[in-house]
Amino acid sequence: MKNIVEICCGGYYDAKQAFLGGADRIELNSGLFLGGLTPSIASLQLIKEEFDLNTICMVRPRGAGFFYNDEDRKVMFRDAKALLKANTDGIAFGFLNEDKTIDIENTKKMIDIIKNTDRKKEAVFHRAFDCVYNPYEAIEQLIDLGIDRLLTSGLKDKAYDGIDLIKELNNKYGDKIEILAGSGINYQNAKELIEKTGVNQVHSSCKDFIQDNTTSSQNVSYAYLNNENKYDVVSCELVKKLVQSVN
Repeated sequence: MKNIVEICCGGYYDAKQAFLGGADRIELNSGLFLGGLTPSIASLQLIKEEFDLNTICMVRPRGAGFFYNDEDRKVMFRDAKALLKANTDGIAFGFLNEDKTIDIENTKKMIDIIKNTDRKKEAVFHRAFDCVYNPYEAIEQLIDLGIDRLLTSGLKDKAYDGIDLIKELNNKYGDKIEILAGSGINYQNAKELIEKTGVNQVHSSCKDFIQDNTTSSQNVSYAYLNNENKYDVVSCELVKKLVQSVN
């Protein structure tokens, strides 16, 4: 079975690097420094026009956690409909209750929006899952609801540290839901993680940095990376190395 490489992209430029590097799929975002927010429609349209690339769009209206108010949800459902209309291949999202359990009602509503658009569109529950207390109850609920794929680091900050749980979830539930391992994965550890967990999908940022000297002046700074005049991008070369390492 071929191993699948998904690259976390912050826009059209990143998607191009992922495509040229040989990625199988991308998760399209904006605001990656906040953990990934909903991308622009224009970036999705350009990607689908120019590249044969499976594209899953993040729907996340703000940073921090995943307990959303009515205003957040209203935006999320409308964003999902707009992205699906613009031909995304699926939606990545996550709804939690305040007690860190799965918000079943709103998860079901999002799945219905995705599947009513096209049964082939994918519903992906992202790493909001890694904030739950009971991963077994949570994954069983997601399976019952009809989630296609779960992105997880095994309830750890980095997937390599969550290997044991990822393996257990894959062994127990991998025939019912796709398990996508993500966080801290690169060409140096991806193959080992795949071999130890049994998953065949990895999610990586393949991050590099570009200098932009207009980020700051003598009295003003717009830096978000340790006060450096840089921004993060996907590296085509790192994507190539990752794809080669797992296949």
